[in-house]
Amino acid sequence: MSANSFGSRDTLRVGDAAYEIYRLDAVEGSKRLPYSLKVLLENLLRTEDGANITADHIRALGGWDPTATPSVEIQFTPARVIMQDFTGVPCVVDLATMREAVRDLGGDPAKINPLAPAEMVIDHSVIVDFFGGSDSFRRNVEREYERNRERYQFLRWGQTAFDEFKVVPPGTGIVHQVNIEHLARVVMIRDGKAYPDTCVGTDSHTTMENGIGVLGWGVGGIEAEAAMLGQPISMLIPRVVGFKLTGKLPAGATATDLVLTITEMLRKHGVVGKFVEFFGEGVSSVPLANRATIGNMSPEFGSTCAIFPIDGETTAYLRLTGRSEEQVELVEAYAKAQGLWHDPSQEPVYSEYIELDLATVVPSIAGPKRPQDRIELAAAKETWRHDVRNYVVDGVDEASEESFPASDAPASNSTANGRPHRPTPVTLADGTKFEIDHGAVVIAAITSCTNTSNPYVMIGAALLAKNAVDKGLTRKPWVKTSLAPGSQVVTGYFERSGLQPYLDKLGFNLVGYGCTTCIGNSGPLPTEISEAVQHGDLAVTAVLSGNRNFEGRINPDVKMNYLASPPLVVAYALAGTMDLDLNNEPLGTDTDGKPVFLKDIWPSPEEVSEVVNSSIGQDMFKRDYADVFKGDDTWRSLPIPTGDTFEWDPASTYVRKAPYFDGMPHEPSPVTDIAGARVLAKLGDSVTTDHISPAGAIKADSPAGRYLRENGVEVKDFNSYGSRRGNHEVMIRGTFANIRLRNQIAPGTEGGFTRDFTVADSPVSSIYDASVNYQAQGTPLVVLAGKEYGSGSSRDWAAKGTALLGVRAVIAESYERIHRSNLIGMGVLPLQFPDGETADSLGLTGEETFDISGVEELNKGVIPGTVTVTVGDKTFQAVVRIDTPGEADYYRHGGIMQYVLRSLLAKS
Repeated sequence: MSANSFGSRDTLRVGDAAYEIYRLDAVEGSKRLPYSLKVLLENLLRTEDGANITADHIRALGGWDPTATPSVEIQFTPARVIMQDFTGVPCVVDLATMREAVRDLGGDPAKINPLAPAEMVIDHSVIVDFFGGSDSFRRNVEREYERNRERYQFLRWGQTAFDEFKVVPPGTGIVHQVNIEHLARVVMIRDGKAYPDTCVGTDSHTTMENGIGVLGWGVGGIEAEAAMLGQPISMLIPRVVGFKLTGKLPAGATATDLVLTITEMLRKHGVVGKFVEFFGEGVSSVPLANRATIGNMSPEFGSTCAIFPIDGETTAYLRLTGRSEEQVELVEAYAKAQGLWHDPSQEPVYSEYIELDLATVVPSIAGPKRPQDRIELAAAKETWRHDVRNYVVDGVDEASEESFPASDAPASNSTANGRPHRPTPVTLADGTKFEIDHGAVVIAAITSCTNTSNPYVMIGAALLAKNAVDKGLTRKPWVKTSLAPGSQVVTGYFERSGLQPYLDKLGFNLVGYGCTTCIGNSGPLPTEISEAVQHGDLAVTAVLSGNRNFEGRINPDVKMNYLASPPLVVAYALAGTMDLDLNNEPLGTDTDGKPVFLKDIWPSPEEVSEVVNSSIGQDMFKRDYADVFKGDDTWRSLPIPTGDTFEWDPASTYVRKAPYFDGMPHEPSPVTDIAGARVLAKLGDSVTTDHISPAGAIKADSPAGRYLRENGVEVKDFNSYGSRRGNHEVMIRGTFANIRLRNQIAPGTEGGFTRDFTVADSPVSSIYDASVNYQAQGTPLVVLAGKEYGSGSSRDWAAKGTALLGVRAVIAESYERIHRSNLIGMGVLPLQFPDGETADSLGLTGEETFDISGVEELNKGVIPGTVTVTVGDKTFQAVVRIDTPGEADYYRHGGIMQYVLRSLLAKS
């Protein structure tokens, strides 16, 4: 029960129902607040307890100064948590392990239970092994169950063992699309109260829900576990960037083009750690599907969230997607009663302002390795010709110390038509012969929550496919094509519109309902293609309708990755190369031998809207989500153990008891300074969690591969790192093992290598093997890094693996928000070089021994602003990036999970 210091408790009547609410207008200053901060204010009013959340916190938010640097800490209590299976499995493993730890410390294991609704969608495990056939979906799902049976049994047990935990089984859809189409409430009803739906998730693209007015963002699995167990998230009241939209999208521009434009603008503006909120008259012209696409890309431009307020478009979408009329009426009544309904004539105050006229958006792609690097389609060919030189020997700077260098292609590359040229012959199994060269599009994937949730771009792709087939065009034989929608509704409207056969004709057959190519589950290229790429060391490309295109992410054979709208994915499958000007050069010839240009097959906005309006209905959503947690016969027939604690299988290579609580005492030990530390890795700028966290395929000769083989697993059954996230033994061995990582203390190497200073002459070693030796000697480790350390997906294993390798501290030039927080959550100290300084400017080679003093000040209950780092005869003051008192508590306890566990024991 709230302390209700402001007398805000009231009753809202909607029809025959009455709900307890906490009125925002009881707080002075609330009316002028941005939508997102109003949601936070209600959260504080409802959870005020006089201790962690006080009247002073509420007054501070009501009196928010938009120009101030964030400094006031508040506690945000999310209404629910959402997970996908890659990041969610470790959460359930940790909860199961916590139950045993509580039992071992004399407590009741049944007390370890989600206190807030937690839902998991199994969507990250399907791999595109089979494509281009009518049976591709069935065969991929069968293979998925073969690979993941142990994990799925564990998750089925979790669904029965834990209260408030539900699982959406495989083959249903992508977590963020299922969230906005079904799981999101917009306004929650619980214990007689009505309040804004807020939701954090174990995937950074949780922000897709911002498109329907739900405040939430991606957190690490570590933070998510704490939120499930009733722990609020400590945060500073943020700056809010107001993004004004005017005008309407022009013909030919898609939601993808819009979001790539916004991503570029906001990256340039600088919004890391800030809220972004859309307002203005142009908001009403942005369909809900486009809003969700924009919200989804929030991690790509770096903001915490990218939210749209509730309006008529929101309630229309809720009706379309099958929410009850009672729920829709509640959403509208609550939003209007609380001043949360969008009113373009009432402009809130913002910290910063940015504006976009939608009419200026033009067709675009982004790449070849970052989503913020937008390229106008008209310039795509020339930009590729420029960028490809960074991926072949012609453009390599041998002295480069970047963390992710270009590959060293054979010196026999020639230059033709102003670009590197190395035609390589291929003969397929059916006798088809052709040549591929640098720039060949070998993957064209309609995938990812970002765009498959948007019927306008999906129907646009299907209509373009129809027009192409009618003209006699076909995809190039070297292109691996795939269609992985975010929900079954998509194939429902493809079938109802009669457009699926045209996609099938071009090889875009259904391969699964899940997050495939965008997360590296593209599956292997056909053998003949892969061998040709490797033989010629070709800089081939992937084009996908996803949100991530980081190096090494999509496929190990593919060096250059481009984000594009679904219609452009189809177009590039027809072109077969990036070395083509789609605006001015033909995609092929028609049945009469006449050239066919992109403009000849591009559908008009009117065509797209007509098909969308005639093919999508409420009945489809109600049918597909009627029994969404039940699953098919295969899911329901999985045998599961029973009981409050899990029966761990000692032979399992998928799910193992986590080590975080082994030997944990009732009370935390004092934190200590760090002495005699060695550098495990010295890295450059833009090191993402994709480069830190284990992801993708497991190589047979890697430490993880050796572990699996030693445990009787054949190479064909290795599966991916993501599928084995519930086994810490595999994940430790894959941390810092990305094939594109360059550790500067191991020059001349790419991948998970370092130098082992425990051995004479400090030879090059795998990072894991060196870590084992360091830990055996009791030597602490540090990591040195550049700017934007830890950007990318909200991967808890990037922090867990770092901690389990024995890293005590990271010293970087700057951090991404989630990874910095996750490091603290695992007991790793995040430090920052002094402003303007870098490892190189300080003369650090990574071969030195490090002492870090001043950390022990945390034992006094204070957060030191800096600590002293001593390296030989050099010293510098590193900034301590423990930003809030709550984070300091987590660090003192050795991590957030230990803090939560001790807190629960103290209450029992």
